[in-house]
Amino acid sequence: MGAASLGSAGAGALLAGCSGGGDAAARRRPLRFQSLAWQAESVAANKALVEEWNRRHPRTSVEYVQGAWPTVHDQLLTAFEGGEAPDIIHDAADDLADFAYGGNLADLTGLLPDRLAADIPRHSWRTGTFDGRVYGVPFLQEPRVLIANRELLRAASGVRVPTPEEPWSWAEFRAAAEKLSRAGGRTGSPAGSRAGDRRYGVAWPLKEPVSATLNLALSTGGRLFHRRADGRAEVRFDAADQVVPRTVHDQVNVDGSAARTTLGMGGSDTLPGFFAERYAMVPLGFSYRQQIVQQAPEGFDWTVLPAPADGAPAQGVSPQTLSIAADCPRKESAMAFIAFLLEPANMARLALGDWMLPTGTTALRDPRLRVRKYGWATGTALAGSLHAAPAQSVRGYPEWKDKIATPGLQEYYSGAIGMAELENRLVEDGNLVLARYQR
Repeated sequence: MGAASLGSAGAGALLAGCSGGGDAAARRRPLRFQSLAWQAESVAANKALVEEWNRRHPRTSVEYVQGAWPTVHDQLLTAFEGGEAPDIIHDAADDLADFAYGGNLADLTGLLPDRLAADIPRHSWRTGTFDGRVYGVPFLQEPRVLIANRELLRAASGVRVPTPEEPWSWAEFRAAAEKLSRAGGRTGSPAGSRAGDRRYGVAWPLKEPVSATLNLALSTGGRLFHRRADGRAEVRFDAADQVVPRTVHDQVNVDGSAARTTLGMGGSDTLPGFFAERYAMVPLGFSYRQQIVQQAPEGFDWTVLPAPADGAPAQGVSPQTLSIAADCPRKESAMAFIAFLLEPANMARLALGDWMLPTGTTALRDPRLRVRKYGWATGTALAGSLHAAPAQSVRGYPEWKDKIATPGLQEYYSGAIGMAELENRLVEDGNLVLARYQR
């Protein structure tokens, strides 16, 4: 990324200018910052930083507006159409493409301060970049990890404990899940378990299966979305793309090492069963550690393991992003607030509040993010293996995900359809959806 035009201007110059349209009243009102923070620590951190900004900059104040992850896409669609969009928009990178291409988001390329542009690695910037222009500043990211019962892991003979440097292969993971299943009530009774209880090696919470499947597929060389010579996106379901879904399917339907009942659950829904030792491992986003700390029974011993990978660790991520609405009347002021919010100390503060990883290299060096406690060190060790999710620049992805991929993967994982039918739906039906967005 080239040097941003405002990088050496300083906060004062950033705040002095205005761009975009709008009448005098619009320029006097506070800028509206819609945050999707939802965990108590994260909400508190965001609100505290807004208050700090407002104390320092009373003439360019910011109003905190609470949004919600489950409804943000439809809410923003309605807001953009009605001319009521927030000025500063918190979202995820995989939700930006249609808004960027649709002209709803401001091009931030010339507004970015040099410090911010240089501190976030190039591979992270790609997650918010479309057609060479930046529409979202990536600031928080979350690897998928395995949350494991440490006691059951130790009790299972022949199971190697993976590390970020040497994760399990997908075949090793499948074998470990089988051994951890047999290490439970069917063949043994480790301390704290009840004899005769059924225990599964793994619980896959796949109520929303698409993101997990696609992002983990990078660990086997899969991408699913490819660019043709004319620049248009198309779906291909190659052998590398099939490793992860086949593993999940076989754990549920062949090995019996994965609990069928968790396929329709969200991550939080699996935690009571995990605490009750019905599941030895649960693949979850890194931020779920906060809920585990808050909810685990006293003395429950758990650990964070890297996700499986065939070869070098790799994983797709869709970072949380900050964008500016195209019709914001004070884009420079909005960017000044974003730059403040993402100063290294503040970015680390937001990461700690959300139990996630910052994208900024300076914030990532914060000692609080590198302790062994609660698996922080495992997460930071994985930061370099996180790459842009393949779907992020694909127009029509939200519709493909909702109408094609979600029901297709749900049926495949449950055993209702086979791999050939899944491939037909993802590729044939999926490319018909994408074609409508690429005419």
